[in-house]
Amino acid sequence: KYEEERREILVKPVSVTRIAGRYLAHQEGLPKLPVPPLQQTCERYLAALTPIVDPEELNHTWQLLEEFQKPGGVGERLQKGLEQRAKKMENWLSDWWLQTAYLDYRMPVVVHSSPGVVLPSMEFSDRQGQMRYAAKLIAGVLDFKSMIDNETLPVEYLGGKSLCMNQYYQVLSSCRIPGTKRDNVVNYALDKRPPTHITVVHNFQFFVLDVYNSDGMPLTVDQIYIQLEKIWNSSLQTNKEPIGILTSNHRNSWGKAYNNIIKDKTNKESVRAIQKSIFTVCLDAPLPCASDDMYRTRAGVQMLHGGGSRWNSGNRWFDKTLQFIIGEDGTCGLIYEHAPAEGPPIVSLIDHVVQYMKSSEMVRTPMVPLRMPQKLRFNITPEIKKDIEEAKQNMNIMVHDLDMKVSVFSHFGKDFPKSQKMSPDAFIQVALQLAYYRFYKRCCPTYESASLRMFRLGRTDTIRSTSIDSAKFVKAMDDPTKHNTEKVALLDKAVKVHRAYTDMAIRGQAIDRHLLGLKLQAIEDLAALPEIFMDTSYAVALHFNLSTSQVPAKTDCVMCFGPVVPDGYGVCYNPMDAHINFSVSAFNSCQDTNAARLAQALEDALLDMKTLLEQTPKAKL
Repeated sequence: KYEEERREILVKPVSVTRIAGRYLAHQEGLPKLPVPPLQQTCERYLAALTPIVDPEELNHTWQLLEEFQKPGGVGERLQKGLEQRAKKMENWLSDWWLQTAYLDYRMPVVVHSSPGVVLPSMEFSDRQGQMRYAAKLIAGVLDFKSMIDNETLPVEYLGGKSLCMNQYYQVLSSCRIPGTKRDNVVNYALDKRPPTHITVVHNFQFFVLDVYNSDGMPLTVDQIYIQLEKIWNSSLQTNKEPIGILTSNHRNSWGKAYNNIIKDKTNKESVRAIQKSIFTVCLDAPLPCASDDMYRTRAGVQMLHGGGSRWNSGNRWFDKTLQFIIGEDGTCGLIYEHAPAEGPPIVSLIDHVVQYMKSSEMVRTPMVPLRMPQKLRFNITPEIKKDIEEAKQNMNIMVHDLDMKVSVFSHFGKDFPKSQKMSPDAFIQVALQLAYYRFYKRCCPTYESASLRMFRLGRTDTIRSTSIDSAKFVKAMDDPTKHNTEKVALLDKAVKVHRAYTDMAIRGQAIDRHLLGLKLQAIEDLAALPEIFMDTSYAVALHFNLSTSQVPAKTDCVMCFGPVVPDGYGVCYNPMDAHINFSVSAFNSCQDTNAARLAQALEDALLDMKTLLEQTPKAKL
């Protein structure tokens, strides 16, 4: 019995005593997210509306804001409520944000919420190559996991301030669970006996693969490879029902189908095994051949949705927080469910795994007979089959509707804006404003995510990239009556203003989450919704035609996500030293948007801004 207990202690990859160690001490040292002053937010809100709503609307909103801020008025009452909430809670925003941004959102997670990441293409000459890559990748993720479990993850810094590391503890062994009205997220890493298996899916068939030996040590690359071979060889038939495609459906439909599936004991155990797994690996079938310059775009859609029911969309469990995708044709990347974390922790995991894979060689390990990975069984009733057919149809509609362009801007990277003493991110955002303006002759509401991880349990706030100053620059840029020196001055100001908004946002002083907090506070108080939230300007301000994110990585990869409005774009970029990786998405169902055209306009804007700066003699400061 003692032996058994000892073995159990060794098998547990997380030792519970450590939870109270470095990580908690670090977290407790982080400041709490502030509630910005009411007047400051109202002033900044008006400034943010100026370039995107017409003057009469703006005037109307100004009057509503005056009313809202009256001493002893509605605004003051809600502000006090928020301040009380902030005193009581670790983070006044994080629960609300998780609910409103993710768990209450009923659109499919596919395209609408879950981001994908495209990794550099691999040259697999055969499926053994695919298996070797998968085995190394799995070992690399387990290596990263050991740093999480031992609390040896290096603390990250931004602007000299240490960051909240909580999201790292949420991405492994977690899963989203559908509901008919709202979802929730379950994290099994904190269980008394945390999971020791991953899920592998091949030809729509799911397998449980134990990745720890009986002594608690992870399997070696060689052992994982042997196990993957067994999985491959026992899932050769391609005529299986793609049960995983159900996870791509509208959340309410999936919630209903889910409740139906888990009535059956076998199904319930199989679903639970997927949900509890540390992460999922999808061994994908090859796609039809395409040219090299198309690889990234093709891989982007492959990561986001799998290509449709005929291809790999059924080879997923989209509720799983982390799914690594390894195609037989060398298409590699991942997709993650967005509720538990933002891009940066995911990217730092990728950077670690990619480094690990470079250094790890397959070592022949002593042949210990390993248990056959367990195939998960599903009993498919006629009703479930009907749900699967419906999910297939909906998925194929989404696949046809997604317009995507992933490209490499090869003319310069972070190096050029830095040489001009400009923030690379601000430079790219201003170029995006210029590209959009040239296309549509108007400025649009633009969302760029800013990290709030300087604060305990911080997630994101919005950098509103469309400013009064960016609008002045984009209107002047192609105006023949304006001199270059004036254009340069306007560009310089637009970039500086963006940089200042970014600094303000990461310090918890932006406006979007504060306004959301005031609105949710009113709902919680069962009070009438203040007029500023029923105002047209508020609806316009939240209709983000450009939803953007900078996700920098050491690895030459790029993240991609869908637009957040029907007539919008999703733009993500990874600025490397001498090039920039971009992804641009839009919907084909909107006549006015075109991903390839915006991507081209963005390239042109970046080059034109560089030319402008190089051709204009620097004014004496």
